[in-house]
Amino acid sequence: MSPQLSRRKAMQAVGAAAVLTPFAPKAAFPELHSEGPDTPKICLEMGNGGLAAGKLEEAGMRRIKQLGVDHVLMGGPPIPWSREQIRSTMESLNAGGLTLGNLMISGFPQTLYGRPGRDEEIEKVQHSIREAGRAGLAVIEYNFYAHRLVEGYYAQTGRGGAGLTAFDYGRVKDLPPLANEGAHTLDEMWNNITYFLKAVVPVAEEAGVRLALHPNDPPPLLSRGSGQIMGSLAGWKRLIEIVSSPANGITFDCGVTRELGEDPVEVCRYFGSRDRINHVHFRNVRVAIPREKYTEVFLDEGAVDMFAVMKELVRQKYPRLIYPEHPRALDADQTDPHFKSYYPGGGAYTGFAYNVGYTRAMLQAALAA
Repeated sequence: MSPQLSRRKAMQAVGAAAVLTPFAPKAAFPELHSEGPDTPKICLEMGNGGLAAGKLEEAGMRRIKQLGVDHVLMGGPPIPWSREQIRSTMESLNAGGLTLGNLMISGFPQTLYGRPGRDEEIEKVQHSIREAGRAGLAVIEYNFYAHRLVEGYYAQTGRGGAGLTAFDYGRVKDLPPLANEGAHTLDEMWNNITYFLKAVVPVAEEAGVRLALHPNDPPPLLSRGSGQIMGSLAGWKRLIEIVSSPANGITFDCGVTRELGEDPVEVCRYFGSRDRINHVHFRNVRVAIPREKYTEVFLDEGAVDMFAVMKELVRQKYPRLIYPEHPRALDADQTDPHFKSYYPGGGAYTGFAYNVGYTRAMLQAALAA
């Protein structure tokens, strides 16, 4: 028999065996990692706020659920809150498959500026925290701006004509104080926040509620003549030491961190290792001059390494909400007759759909790494 025939017969035999022998079963395709008890939980805003992805109604909840989002945050009602108010909202959300994880509290201007009447305001905040704890709310977010310099925002055009939000301190640095706010030194503002935290953090500890102070955004150190306590990383660090407690934490915003000229991963590690990250905002920026000139861009194109930030949060087993906020303005939103941008160059639901998809991909990749 020739070698050629031998090879042919051998190949035929192999082919016949392949037909007669069943294929070995393939391993099931592994499921993608998803949210769990010790992972970040993607959330969107619900309600009537300018950045809400849906209203508190069946259609609004469907819009959020269709994006695969199970957790929401909202602006809180006027203070003082009641447990019944919060529970009613929670039950409405639960019926739509959603969980409320964060309420924003506001309505204490005399406390901000150290004016008469602040003790009455603080009592309302304390009452609200206790009621939130009784209702089972995990996090209350708040701001402590002497003035928020939103006058410095303007729209820019990004890829394909999409809207971006830019900030330029040079346009607004000489604006005078507003009559209802006045001008306040940095020391005054630190005294005011210290008075506030010493009154409310022990109440939050007892109620099982965490407080999250959002950093100043925009972050110039001086805004209409007033010092800004959360306009620097040093200020963030000082804040959590005023009352040393996990109930006294921050909203870690990786975009604002880069606006300050800081490394978001290092800053995330600093506050996370101390268990002081009580909420997360996930967004990206391009920075020309730290604190003074920058542009909020799509999550995939700025100066923040978003995957590195997500990996650090996963490494820490950060278990609370992560909000992919500030959607860019896309044509699909801008052509909606009901569209109204919250920030110049900002978007709405379609932009949120992009943000959520990107954030989920980062989370799944980080969990699998």
